[in-house]
Amino acid sequence: MLTRLAPPLFVVIWATGFIVARIVAPHAEPLTFLLVRYVLALLVLGGIVLAVRAPWPRHSREWGQAMVAGVLLHGFYLGGVFWSVKHGLPAGISALVAGLQPLVTAALAGPLLGEKVSGRKWAGILTGLAGASLVVAPKIGDGGVPPLALGVCFFGMLSITLGTIWQKRTGHTLDLRVNALVQYVGAALVTLPLVLLLEEGRIEFTPSLIGAMAWAVFGLSVGAIGLLLYLIRQGAVVGVATLLYLVPPVAALMAFVLFGETLSLVQMIGMALAATGVAVASRS
Repeated sequence: MLTRLAPPLFVVIWATGFIVARIVAPHAEPLTFLLVRYVLALLVLGGIVLAVRAPWPRHSREWGQAMVAGVLLHGFYLGGVFWSVKHGLPAGISALVAGLQPLVTAALAGPLLGEKVSGRKWAGILTGLAGASLVVAPKIGDGGVPPLALGVCFFGMLSITLGTIWQKRTGHTLDLRVNALVQYVGAALVTLPLVLLLEEGRIEFTPSLIGAMAWAVFGLSVGAIGLLLYLIRQGAVVGVATLLYLVPPVAALMAFVLFGETLSLVQMIGMALAATGVAVASRS
């Protein structure tokens, strides 16, 4: 049952990350918010690991591999996307760049993991990309695109792509809860100096930020990341990455319900295309 429920549940929870980012933006600097989130996630996961007496990594190599995964999956990816949006990159452009991940993952999975990507899967990936692009197209606008912010966002996309592949190659022996905990150690260690260098540490603990932070820790950092690690362990990384094409449509529906954002015909067509692409790419 978990195998069947994990993909749609992951998509829904992951999509809430865009809602969280919108809520916290006026109340905290992006890297400061992420650092606090990582520390709180460490405390929560540490309590869980101690309560269930999960086995810790036995070798320093396992500690190092999990920390590298954390730097790539959380530190550089989330940090890059949050920082680029804060510094002028339109949210639609950032979502479009993030949407390149399944395409890049499919290109790298063969040489790095030996995964074969069939013609049907490629067709599904390209269809999903077209659909996700249509969903975010109305948000792109005519404003200028800061080159540095675009480059940082692209770096973040490459980071989560390589992090997914790294996790597939190295993370199959550790308990998933311990693996996630060690990953957040790596993410916090790489984010702390960036906060000290680039930000003032501003965070306002308003009721809305506290609520968003609680969901970011329990829903995203524990729930969504746990499901992501489970999916990577259970299946091919190309299939897992392709699920992300469903995130923009789901996030758009959430924004429609929560914030009253309109849904155009183009976006609805994009949602159908994205779902079709994922269905085609995911077929056995």
